[in-house]
Amino acid sequence: MTTMARKPVSNRIRENRTAGEWVLDIFKILFLAVVTIVTVYPFWNIFVVSLNDATDAVRGGIYFWPRVFSTYSYQEILGRPAFQHSILVTLARTVIGTPLAVMATSMLAYPLSRKDLVGHKFWSLLFVFTMYFGGGQVPYYMVLKNLGLLDNFIVFIFPLIMNVYNMILIRSYIDSMPESLFEAVKIDGGNDLVIFFRIVLPLAKPILMTVALFVAITQWNSWFDAYLYTSSQNLKPMQSILVEILNQYQTGATTSQQMAAGKTGAATVTPDSIRMAATMVATIPIILVYPFIQKYFVKGIMLGAVKG
Repeated sequence: MTTMARKPVSNRIRENRTAGEWVLDIFKILFLAVVTIVTVYPFWNIFVVSLNDATDAVRGGIYFWPRVFSTYSYQEILGRPAFQHSILVTLARTVIGTPLAVMATSMLAYPLSRKDLVGHKFWSLLFVFTMYFGGGQVPYYMVLKNLGLLDNFIVFIFPLIMNVYNMILIRSYIDSMPESLFEAVKIDGGNDLVIFFRIVLPLAKPILMTVALFVAITQWNSWFDAYLYTSSQNLKPMQSILVEILNQYQTGATTSQQMAAGKTGAATVTPDSIRMAATMVATIPIILVYPFIQKYFVKGIMLGAVKG
């Protein structure tokens, strides 16, 4: 009895496990390992191929590590002045647009979460209606034109400043907060602004960080809005320039130039090597940011989705 009592609880539980439980654990480990390999390896292979010499990569057989290390594909993309300027545009729209969108969305979500709001159900249904029905691309274009937003940096910020889905997430999270907190503030003489800035925002940090991630990814990856609403090269974001580079390296003329350069021994790139490098350039920054807000992401989604 004394020996059993001295054993750690984890060891005693392990000794009492049945054969079926061990088989189930092994199956879960193998299943998660397979899922990890299937999801992570393609990304790793893209990264490896992007760091391999383009002409050597055509031979294939590159799996876990570059066979002939080369950064020429990255130099070809990052060395372009147009691409360097596009990075600044993308950073600006992400840094400016994300906090504005989170603040505007949360300021709308709070009053819609209050049951004492006049026409509470009507306003909620009105916003949900816009998720399923819209005026179409042409009327939307005309609205932006009449507002003077075409070929203007604000066109990257204003249209994306509010998203109904993100608003519903924040509203549901606020609904899960104890009503007694709001009542206590009102008893002490606080109004809705005090409640929003001193109670709601600090407590809603997980869902706000989650929504910030959604908005930041949208801003970082957006390129079609620049294609439709801007014509100035100085307003082209990074993704638009990457699309132009990819299209350039898909043309027959460029391919002929690459083959000619290969015969002279010069460093070359291929459409595949440019595609791999472009994928990494566009993806790595978001991957580096995600670990810092991962702890908020799961909690925000789970609690924000409790109520609809």
